[in-house]
Amino acid sequence: MPPDTQAELLALNQELLNAILRRDWRRYAELCHESLTAFEPESCGHLVAGLDFHRFYFELPASSGPAQATMASPQVRVLSDDAAVVCYVRLNQQLDAQGRTVETAVQETRVWQRIDGRWRHVHFHRSRAG
Repeated sequence: MPPDTQAELLALNQELLNAILRRDWRRYAELCHESLTAFEPESCGHLVAGLDFHRFYFELPASSGPAQATMASPQVRVLSDDAAVVCYVRLNQQLDAQGRTVETAVQETRVWQRIDGRWRHVHFHRSRAG
């Protein structure tokens, strides 16, 4: 796997996580394909398709302070020139409304596909760690 492809995908994935933390819908939608599919705790075991399900969470009022997401032990598997998988444990650090730190961890697998010459996020699976 070309190291530059791995670095590019890790940077794009971190940018995606940062867009989620900042509730930057514009950037999130740019990074994702409109047919994005996902299995995640919020979907209660159902496969969700499209961006509308996710947009709901971006539009909720912020309820906490600063946050950051760290990809622990990321692994990139390039499947072809146009497809790759990024797996990691996402460590979230955040201040709650009372100013206390809250740490959580989730396991994530994200699938990226090169569409029209650029990488787009097309599928993910997120599970609570532990």
